[in-house]
Amino acid sequence: MSRYFLEVAYKGTNYNGFQIQQNANTIQAEVEKALQTLFKQNFDLTGSSRTDAGVHALQNFFHFDTDIVITQKHIYNLNAIISNDIIVKNITQVADDKHCRFAAESREYKYHIYTSKNPFLEDRAYYFPYKLDVDLLRQAAAILLTYTDFTSFSKKHTQVNNFNCNIFISRWIEENDCLVFNVKSNRFLRGMVRALVATMLKVGRGQMTIEQFKNIIESKDCASAYFDTPAHGLFLVKVDYEKNNK
Repeated sequence: MSRYFLEVAYKGTNYNGFQIQQNANTIQAEVEKALQTLFKQNFDLTGSSRTDAGVHALQNFFHFDTDIVITQKHIYNLNAIISNDIIVKNITQVADDKHCRFAAESREYKYHIYTSKNPFLEDRAYYFPYKLDVDLLRQAAAILLTYTDFTSFSKKHTQVNNFNCNIFISRWIEENDCLVFNVKSNRFLRGMVRALVATMLKVGRGQMTIEQFKNIIESKDCASAYFDTPAHGLFLVKVDYEKNNK
């Protein structure tokens, strides 16, 4: 058998998340269905980065094992079959022991906010019609680079060994009529990016001081943070692998 990495991008609006779930419409289910339709056999996909219902991705990966010889020409065939809000971008044969989740060195997300009504952004960014102090938002984002324990920004009942994340990029930028939180880390906790954004927005509105924000991080208590930003503003933009790792 050979192992393949399959790269996808998708608009998550109509899906209950990335990973397959019973009686739910997911990205994995749609990709598996397209593969089965094309190659007339079942496929068991393993995902790189789980995204929640409504979250989008510019890049995400599956891996799978098969005896079938798959080439680049099959990308066209798969995209002709698969739903219009999912695209297969690449298929690459890799070493038999390469795991698309565990081999990833980092993942990068962007959360998009817009403050003036714009019908062309409503399903891809969070409409937040309030005055924000961008300098305070940037101060809060910079503080995240000095911490590694993000227990306060993980949803409850998460089955992980620890809550440590090494954040490499944490910044607020302006991009395509949006204010965007851009964050890159070796790993992310469940609900982490949306919680960081929701809590920093309190700082940006003057409802929380920088010192109070630091206290929330150091409290290691998710009850002190906020998790109320909607899914549709969030994009997984990149999954990084070591060069020649796939």
